Amino acid sequence: MPIRTLTMEFISSLHTVKPSIGGISYFDTEIKGFILEHRASGGATFYFRFRDVHSKIRMVRIGRLGEIYLQDARAKAHQMQQMLRDGGNPKIEERRFKDVPTFAEFVHTRYMPYAKTKKRSWGTDEIMLRLHLLPIFGELRMSRITRSDVVAMHHAAKQNNYAAGTCNRMLILMKFIYNCAIRWDILPADGNPCAGVEPLDDNGARERYLTKAEAQMLFQELDANPNVQVGQVIRLLLYTGAREREILDARWEYIDFARSLLTVPLSKSGKPRHIPLSDAAVTLLKKLPRRDDIPWVFFNPKTNKPPVSIFYAWDTIRKKVGLQDVRLHDLRHSFASFLVNSGRSLYEVQRLLGHHDPKVTMRYAHLSPAGLLDAVNMVGAVIDKKSEE
Repeated sequence: MPIRTLTMEFISSLHTVKPSIGGISYFDTEIKGFILEHRASGGATFYFRFRDVHSKIRMVRIGRLGEIYLQDARAKAHQMQQMLRDGGNPKIEERRFKDVPTFAEFVHTRYMPYAKTKKRSWGTDEIMLRLHLLPIFGELRMSRITRSDVVAMHHAAKQNNYAAGTCNRMLILMKFIYNCAIRWDILPADGNPCAGVEPLDDNGARERYLTKAEAQMLFQELDANPNVQVGQVIRLLLYTGAREREILDARWEYIDFARSLLTVPLSKSGKPRHIPLSDAAVTLLKKLPRRDDIPWVFFNPKTNKPPVSIFYAWDTIRKKVGLQDVRLHDLRHSFASFLVNSGRSLYEVQRLLGHHDPKVTMRYAHLSPAGLLDAVNMVGAVIDKKSEE
């Protein structure tokens, strides 16, 4: 049995070698037991070979060349070698996790049912899985997805012009799903291919603020747009600074017209939040149609439930008025910018946005240089007055 240092250069040269019947097994010089079997058919598979406590030779299949990259196969062989040193048996571990589901099977039968009971953001997970992760990994068994596959997905998303933050959220979600599989004994402890994958540099989340002219242009389009309900939702988002789901999931029982408040029973912080309603917001809400049998402020007439999303309608509207770069969440940022530029304090903005950490609100501090200039001029005026006296 030949001994070779298994490198990409050596593997690339295999097509020039014609194995005899039965094939050739190449033993790696660096990791004892790490083998590449090159068959007469031309295919090749990585294995880990070892002796168990009874001195019987055992083989654990790591993966076919083409299914798994050399560096990932080497990493798995190293893990098995370490397991042997710690008194474990790689063969027993292989049998234990033999019937690993595909990524799609696990997502649909285990992860999403769990997420719907534990995560208020499960809808976001469902969209990201459906649009980005399942098309790539859905048909692959979870144990066959490698770190190299994850890195390739992560960087391909960036090359397709997704923001670094979006790419990193794909990575975070996939890592969390794999950690669930490990926690539920579906995968071994070292079975997360996202481990060690570095997030992309995100040099500050990009924030877009509407100008007063842009907001007026947007409202003019909403006045003429046939999708009246979406227009009402968009107006409320800008009137209140609320998050999209806080408006879409609002019930009439959550609105106190006497006190001009909308209560969110479970906010992002996990606590109730009270959103003050401006006169414009109250006027809009009072004009909305109501049905006694439907508790929701906004509902889909086909399902009688809150809209799942208004993205596609919003996308059409924003493109029509030349605001392609404005996201729905940017309406919340714009609400804050209008407050700061009108002279309201960051403390007031923090309370209105429901931020529990004032550091989060500090991102808006730069929006009011005029206010800061007034402040320093006040100090100068006080000093000059003292000196005159």
